[in-house]
Formats: sequence, structure tokens, C-alpha cells
Amino acid sequence: MFLIAGPCAIETRDCVMQTADVLSELCRKEGITLYYKSSFDKANRTSCSARGIGMDKGLRILQEVKETFGLPILTDVHESWQCKPVAEVADVLQIPAFLCRQTDLLQAAANTGKTVNVKKGQFLAPWDMRGAVAKICEVQPDAVKTGKVWLTERGSSFGYGRLVVDMTSLVEMRAFGCPIIFDATHSVQQPGNGSGVTGGNREMVPVLMRAALAVGVDGIFAEVHPDPDNAISDAANQLRLADIERILTEALAIDNAIKELNISAK
Repeated sequence: MFLIAGPCAIETRDCVMQTADVLSELCRKEGITLYYKSSFDKANRTSCSARGIGMDKGLRILQEVKETFGLPILTDVHESWQCKPVAEVADVLQIPAFLCRQTDLLQAAANTGKTVNVKKGQFLAPWDMRGAVAKICEVQPDAVKTGKVWLTERGSSFGYGRLVVDMTSLVEMRAFGCPIIFDATHSVQQPGNGSGVTGGNREMVPVLMRAALAVGVDGIFAEVHPDPDNAISDAANQLRLADIERILTEALAIDNAIKELNISAK
């Protein structure tokens, strides 16, 4: 199991460095490969609220994380022109769920030669992600073989204001030959509640995380913040930094048990 974690949005340098310090020390102790994640721009917000610190300043902070803690970096790209400059810092370019069908964006990300993590759209069936993989492989033919395209499950829209997670989608997408990741924090979002702010339920994050690990995944995505209730985005579903050691310890125990029993989805 590898971990993708960090605050949803880059708010301040101090917040980023504090989170990176705690997460890197914990993952080093537990033998977990950590990809530090935070977004310089939240371009798909529910309302016209704070979006983040911006690309130039955000990339400088992520570069500092990389140099200080020796961590690989994962961050979002929303437009094709962002891919090249972001790839100068990031090791993994992430395609947000709402943009997972955008051909130009997928291929611009793949053209950088970096790993591309594509989040499955809330509106797509898992087998429809084959198209995203095919678009990346058009410009990076060995992407699947070299492990440079990842797929992330983050829940599916169910009526208004709820997401549900179909755990069988993890098995369905595994058939494409890509590493499969479960996004535990976005899967508990409660979007579109009419207030202009996305809701959520962080108490359910460990529950879904344990279920996905029992099915068998390669990685876990979890947004973590020192004070999530006051975060500029995803305040209701980000995990508290103070809780992450306990949650990860439980997750590792399940992951190890499943792999020892050799029943994880292949």
C-alpha cells in the first residue's frame, strides 16, 4: 500500500510544511511510500470561494516539500498548458474527476512523461475509464506496462447530495492493468447541498478505507489537514492530522492481512 496524502488545497506554507513533516515521519516509521498531495488551485469549487494560492507560489512550496523531506509530489492540473510547468516539480500529475474525459488534458499530462493519476468521474461507470487509459496510451504507449497511469475511485453520484462507493469498481478497473487507488476522503463528500459549500462526513473515511483495502488496492488517497474544520475546501471530509497515525495503523493491519491471505483483487 502506498499513500497519497496532504491538505486539499495549499493554503499557507506553514500548513503544508507541518503536514509534510508529520506524514513523512509517520510513513518512514511504518515503511509506507508517501506521495505528498496538495492543490495550488481548486478550479472546480461549488461556488466562487477561495481557490488556493495559485500555481507559481504553490509550485515553489511543493518544491520546498520535495527538497526538505525527499517526498515525491502529486498535484492537480486543470488545463493543458499547466502540465509542462507542473511536471517540473510534480512526479505525478492528477486529473480531477470532473475532467477525466478531457482528451487534450489527459494527453498533455501524458506527454510530460510523468505518471498520470486519473480520478474516475462521479458520472462514469468503472469500465468507461478504459477510454481515459486508451487516450493516455496514444501518446505514451507503454504507460500501462511501466505503471505510469493510475486510476482512482472516488465515489459515484447517487441522486442529489450523496456519493456512494461501489467496491466492485475497484475490481473492474483492475482489469485494465493499472495501479488502483481508493480516494477515501472525497468518497464521503456530500455535494450539492444548496449551501454553496460541499458537505461530508469524515467519520466514515476509515470505514470505507478498510472496505477498499479488504477488496485490494495499491494505494490510498486521503486528504489530511491540521485544522480541517477551518480549511478553505473540503472542511467536512478531510482527516485531522492528529488522527492519521491511528487510522493508518488500522489500514496497514488490514492491508497486510489481505496480502498475506493472497485474496486481494488481481
